[in-house]
Amino acid sequence: RAHLPGAGIFQCSITGLSFEVKSAVTIFYKYASWTRHLSKADQEMWVPAGPLFRIEVQPGVVQAVRLPHFVCLAEDTNTSLCSIAHFESGKMTLEKPTRLIPFSAVLENPSFSLLGVLWRRLRSTLNSLPMHSLVLIFQQLCAAKTTLHLYLIPDDNSVKQAIEKQEMNWNSKLIPKPPPFSPLFFGCVYRVTSTDCVVITPEAHLPFCYKSPKEQQLFVEIYIRNMTEEIELLMTDTRNDTVVWRASLRSGRTAGPSCADFMKKHKTDLCSRMRQLSTILLHLRDANVINSDEEEEVQGQDTSQRRNRVLLELAEKKGLEAQEQLYQILRVKDPYLISDLENSS
Repeated sequence: RAHLPGAGIFQCSITGLSFEVKSAVTIFYKYASWTRHLSKADQEMWVPAGPLFRIEVQPGVVQAVRLPHFVCLAEDTNTSLCSIAHFESGKMTLEKPTRLIPFSAVLENPSFSLLGVLWRRLRSTLNSLPMHSLVLIFQQLCAAKTTLHLYLIPDDNSVKQAIEKQEMNWNSKLIPKPPPFSPLFFGCVYRVTSTDCVVITPEAHLPFCYKSPKEQQLFVEIYIRNMTEEIELLMTDTRNDTVVWRASLRSGRTAGPSCADFMKKHKTDLCSRMRQLSTILLHLRDANVINSDEEEEVQGQDTSQRRNRVLLELAEKKGLEAQEQLYQILRVKDPYLISDLENSS
């Protein structure tokens, strides 16, 4: 839920969804599943090019909505194949976007229910449609030695957040890495290799495709028996053996008392810079670290800095396990803050 205080353009930092409104308004929105609403026949003709949203808002207030998409427009892409799907009473209608810009499709004077960006499939162009993508790497903290999960997904926040939630349930931490060097292509297969001796299962090949956030996402497991100072991972396009992504992994922090040391050392910075508190509290509730009364105590503070301080002190009182859980949640929800604080140490 977003309460917009007046006329202007506002963007959600979590979803990338943006609204241009002419007066104050409250908007409700959440992710929906393409596979639940797109019929089998429609899936043969259309490919999702961004998240599907369920949006509820007072009619007539929103002048334009910007729906996020992950198609790369920098390579002479045929934008006439883009449409915005509108689902109402179980039926899909298609609208042409008012304009298409990098990372968003703009629709003026919209009506709302279920909205998302689709791209028309053409057999001759399926593999030539360039997509922005992400590589996500998670380290399983409870697994033997160093065990990693590597995902290759379109740059879709709904998919990314579904993976993060699942990996948190598996007690994993995100290892932030940059995206591929250039756009990738649906229908193509990319091979994961390493300059060092690692075991990759079930196989080193990952097909690049769209899977709904509700579905199990494809990943490869990378097992490193002896983690040296640095290991390099590579991803290559199997069509031409071109390297499309490269990253280095360095041995370092995993779990244990060092997390408590980190939280104590950077308490002042965390108080002033920690964001997305409601989401953090929700994850702590799900992990049975805090109860509803403690959540209410944190939310009842009059400033964000005070709320953050009360939460940090609460985790400190509960001991090492609670601080470890909070630390791992922060690694997933705000990896750049944690990375910045670690590099400043």
